[in-house]
This record gives sequence, C-alpha cells and structure tokens, in this order.
Amino acid sequence: MNAFEFYKKSLQNTLGTDTQMSFFWKGRVALYAILKALDIGPGDEVVLPGYTCIVVPNAILYTGAKPVYCDIDPATFNADTASIVASITPNTKAIIIQNTYGLSSDVKEIVATARARGIITIEDCTHGFGATTDGQPNGTVADVSFFSTQWNKPFSTGIGGFSVTQDPVLADKIQGQWDQCVSPSFKESLMLRLLVFVRKWMVCDWNYWPMVRFYRLLSYSNIVLGSSQSSELEGITMPFGFMKKLSKAQAKQGVSSCEPIHKIIEKRRLVAKTYTDFLKSKSKNHVAQELHTEHGFLKYPLLVSNRESFMKAAASAKVRLGEWFLSPLHPIEGDLGKWGFDTQKCPNSVRAAKHMVNLPTDTAKVDRVLQFLEAQIDDIL
Repeated sequence: MNAFEFYKKSLQNTLGTDTQMSFFWKGRVALYAILKALDIGPGDEVVLPGYTCIVVPNAILYTGAKPVYCDIDPATFNADTASIVASITPNTKAIIIQNTYGLSSDVKEIVATARARGIITIEDCTHGFGATTDGQPNGTVADVSFFSTQWNKPFSTGIGGFSVTQDPVLADKIQGQWDQCVSPSFKESLMLRLLVFVRKWMVCDWNYWPMVRFYRLLSYSNIVLGSSQSSELEGITMPFGFMKKLSKAQAKQGVSSCEPIHKIIEKRRLVAKTYTDFLKSKSKNHVAQELHTEHGFLKYPLLVSNRESFMKAAASAKVRLGEWFLSPLHPIEGDLGKWGFDTQKCPNSVRAAKHMVNLPTDTAKVDRVLQFLEAQIDDIL
C-alpha cells in the first residue's frame, strides 16, 4: 500500500468507507475540479455564503460562472437558510454550504431544499474535518464536498486538499479533472517539507505573528509556497500552474496528522467550553452551548468592539489570536465589486467581518487567554 492509499484509508476511517476521494495540491483546486466535473460554467450561478475566503468565489469565477452571495446567521456564522432560498434563481446550478470555524448547521435542511429544486450541494469542509452534523461526519451529507489541509486547518499537510463524494459517476468525473492536473515539482515538494518543519519546530506563541507576517510576505511575493499567491488576491483569472495534484510528501504528512483527529477535536471542545463558560458568565457573546456537541472548533469566534486594538493587546500579552475573517471575502479589504459582492445584501456578514477575532482552541495555555479576556472585558461585545 503506497502513501496515497494509506492516506485515503486514514481519511475513510473518519468519513466512512464508502466515500470516494481525489487528492489535490490545495482545497481550492478540489473545489474547481468539482465545479468542472459538474459542468458548471458561463451562464450558471453558484450560491455561497458572503463570509468566506476569497479563493472560493475565485474558483467559481475561474469556470466562468457567477458567485451569488447569501447572508449568514449571526448565531452560527454559517449561511442563513432563508437567505440561500432567496438567492436561488433559474440559473442556480449549485449551493456551497460552509462549515465556518468547524461548525455545520442546517446542512440537511439546505440539502433537502436544493434537491427538491434539482440543485447540487457542495459542502465546504475546509474548517470542518472531524466534526459532525446530526452525528454524521462533515463532508458526507451533501452531494459532494471538499476539504483543505493547509496551515491552521483541523490537520495539516502544509498545503493540500481533497474532494469527497459517495456518487461514483461524479467521483469518476472529478478524477478526470485530477488526470488533467500536473504533479508538483521536486523543488516544490522539498520546499513544502522545509515549511512543515519550520511550522512544527520553530513557531510558538511568542513569535507566532512575526513569523506569520514574514511567511505571508514571502508567499505573496512568490518566494515560497503559500496559502495564496499574489495573483489569487489581486485578480479573478486562474493563476498559472493552479491545477496541481497532491504530492507524495503531503500524503505521508497527512497519514501522521489526521489519525489522532478525534482526540484533537475533543481537546478543542474542552477549551471552547472553558471560553463559553467564561464569556457567558460575563454576559458577552459566545458560542451557544447547544452547538458544542458537534462543533469542531477549529477557531473560537469572538466579536469585539475594536479589532485592531484588541489584536495589539493580545500580541503584547503573548496570546495567539486568529483573524478569520478580516472581510466578507477574506483577506481582501476595500472594494469587493470585482468579485460581485454587494455589502447591502449581506449585512450580518459585513458586521461579523468588522468585529471578528478568533480565540485559539489548540492552546495549552487557556488560563493565559482567560486572563487576557478578563483584562479586555470591556472591549468584548
């Protein structure tokens, strides 16, 4: 059994043995392959939450289709079902259902609504590996799903992604897209191994943000492999070399990283419960307790009055906060018209993006985070 087969087996142990997978260089490549396999193109519309990463609407635009944004539910930060329904037109070909921060919500309702209209559903599980929906693994409810294994995801292969479906016909079509992908070069695989080593052994709480900013600068300038290259953040044209397969090095990293996922999720839930108990006792915004059972808690969302000052205070206190999402189409700030986003149609998304920070759920220093929150309590909404 080679590295890819071991990797697939490890994933199937979490997602179910009847799932079929294709492995790609990044999660966004898996999404593009899915869209192409579904024959989505010019004249088609794809509904997605107006609170996501820019690479999701980019993948839609690369096909020539139109992204149509729906608003989010402020209690879950996932797409609001009523807003999805209101966004459907005769041109709607697919709906993307996102597991924001590791939480799935209303997925079965959305899938049922879509199927009644002959619309395909795609689960965006880039945050949600290892969590569940009504006891069912994320990524196995909708018609097809895609996952990301990039930095700060439920488990990481450095960069990477894969598609999942239980439809053998669609699986063959996605694999047909995989066949058209190029393999990573030796240099790319070697660089990725180096980056994984640096992330594991050289990044800690005290140097986290300086290292992240330095890495982003290098990747934006195309000096090192990055989550997003400059061309993906500036335009809506597919970058050269976008369609690429997963490397053997990524598959090997995936085997060792994903096997303990259930233990990782449980630890994150315990940390999240601590945050919820504290914030609830202070009458501050928090994740509702009834959502905890199935939430993956990749990050713990928290709304604050002034994000910039809150982040600066956290850096001084050596608390590693996250910044998903800085804008409705993270990380692009300012005019989002190029991507067809209308701020008037997604007020909840716009508000969340203005006030959102993320508490770490993979920390062993929960007390330090609680002390920081206590000191900044007046800035928490």
